[in-house]
Amino acid sequence: MTVLTLPDVASQTARSPAALTWVGMEGIALPVRLGSRSVTAKLNAGVGLDDADARGIHMSRLYLALAPLEEAPLTLQAVKDVLNAFLTSQDGLSQHAYLSIEGELPLKRQALISPLAGWKSYPFTLRCQLTPAGFQAELDLTVGYSSTCPCSAALARQLIQQAFEEDFAEIPFTKSAVSAWLGSEEGILATPHSQRSSVECRLRLTDNENGEVSIADLITQWIDQIENALGTALQTAVKRIDEQAFALANGQNLMFCEDAARRLDKTLRQAPGVTGFQLKVVHAESLHAHDAVARSEWNGW
Repeated sequence: MTVLTLPDVASQTARSPAALTWVGMEGIALPVRLGSRSVTAKLNAGVGLDDADARGIHMSRLYLALAPLEEAPLTLQAVKDVLNAFLTSQDGLSQHAYLSIEGELPLKRQALISPLAGWKSYPFTLRCQLTPAGFQAELDLTVGYSSTCPCSAALARQLIQQAFEEDFAEIPFTKSAVSAWLGSEEGILATPHSQRSSVECRLRLTDNENGEVSIADLITQWIDQIENALGTALQTAVKRIDEQAFALANGQNLMFCEDAARRLDKTLRQAPGVTGFQLKVVHAESLHAHDAVARSEWNGW
């Protein structure tokens, strides 16, 4: 039986020579190791077609070069190794390599007071490229939290104060009477409005400090810093004692979107391994049909 040489059309000279910025694949499903667990992620893998005369790249080689990401915990060094493999696989066609990894990191979170705990998923996208100028890495994170409007809180307090003055105009002023009034629906007749909110940030990373550290550990570290700065992280499993503690945390952390953005700006400037960032805070208004938004950036963005 005659063995035929299979045609390689992509190796032909381009009919209209021109370099291309990015050629590759998007939406590749791949299990990646985040710490000790494997999660399914979506990857975009590509290279620049820098040889203007080449018709196409060796695309299947990019897919095969992703295999090491299944075997060891995801790190910036592991991504850099894959990007180097991308370039080597193209036999001189490319000088620029790109890889993005999009997924969700599941973290088990403890309740505020009770022994309960539950899982939260934190979306992330790691965007990396290797060019003649060097290796670059950025990490997108989204973290949810609760926010209570300071203006609404002040207006609610005023109404409660007014009701107190009216109700106690003719009622004997005793400690037990005031205590009973404070615990009644008639006493606390107004509450401030709160909303589920989120911060979306893009962090520029240095591989000098972060290269060998698990991406899962880095994400966990920065999420913890963000949630601690805000003080009102979204909860999972709770008892009433946790719900009460959550209400207290909101009352002690009244925030406009500007306040939240300033807290996070300060926190992320001090975060180890972060050399720049963009952040957006979104308060999904419960009063309005639109959102309140604040943005900030640092160091060259």
